[in-house]
Amino acid sequence: MLISIVIPVFNSSETIQGVVTDCIGNFSNFHELEVILVNDCSTDKSDSVCRSLYDSFPNVVKYLKLARNFGEHNAVMAGLNFSKGDYVVTMDDDGQNPPAEAVKLVKKAIDSKADVVFSRYSSKKHSLQRNLMSKINDIAASVMLKKPRGLYLSSFRVISKKVVQEVIKYDLPFPYVDGLILRATSNINTQLCIHIPRSQGQSGYTFKKLFKLWLNMFTSFSILPLRIATVLGLVFSAFGFAFGVFTIIERFLNPDLPVGWATIAVLVSFLGGVQLVALGVVGEYVGRVFLGANKQPQFVVEEKNI
Repeated sequence: MLISIVIPVFNSSETIQGVVTDCIGNFSNFHELEVILVNDCSTDKSDSVCRSLYDSFPNVVKYLKLARNFGEHNAVMAGLNFSKGDYVVTMDDDGQNPPAEAVKLVKKAIDSKADVVFSRYSSKKHSLQRNLMSKINDIAASVMLKKPRGLYLSSFRVISKKVVQEVIKYDLPFPYVDGLILRATSNINTQLCIHIPRSQGQSGYTFKKLFKLWLNMFTSFSILPLRIATVLGLVFSAFGFAFGVFTIIERFLNPDLPVGWATIAVLVSFLGGVQLVALGVVGEYVGRVFLGANKQPQFVVEEKNI
């Protein structure tokens, strides 16, 4: 049985070597292994470290260098497209997920015959900002993607070859890997894993990147935002009609009542804001269709050593 480990690499020259060597050591007596490093246009020495790992372990390590920074999920998709494993482990490059825990994920997938096994943690050692955004993302996924209750969507997971083949059929530029998994299978399990503090460097996930990831999930796999915009439009149209009737009746009952500009200003501003939000949601969908129709690439491999 061949196990593939896909690791998106971004500015992790200080940690990636330890992660890869630990992966090779932990799987040496378990299964045949390939480790696919996807350099997402790092600006540090990650490229030279990855090349060194490829030279040191040519039968195990594969190296893809992307032409520009596409983002973690796009880099994972690139790795999945080049993977050949019966099971594929995806994990971060920061060393917070010990490779020994990846063995647990694979064993759980084999023993339970699950298509996907997500890691879960008793305690996460991410920053407060990332933990908060993960919580928001989890709530949104429950609403948008009908995620099973209690399932934590983690980037540390193992995916069967069958599901990987379904996931990589998606070729648009806005992948959300967990969304693609959830629409491909319901045979999902979890495994309790250890999450350790980051030993070096800091997370590359800024608030902007976390928000972009959330927006991908929000608009790429559900039309619920459009339905919410429609419902809001109907609600506030009814409110505007009722307020108009109330104003006419009040005017007849009290002809000397001055018309208040403050009420009009507040209503116009509020309803105008609702309309702009609705237009923004529609525009986001239209923009994504436009970029997809113009064949914006999901990723571009500048160099591959496989």
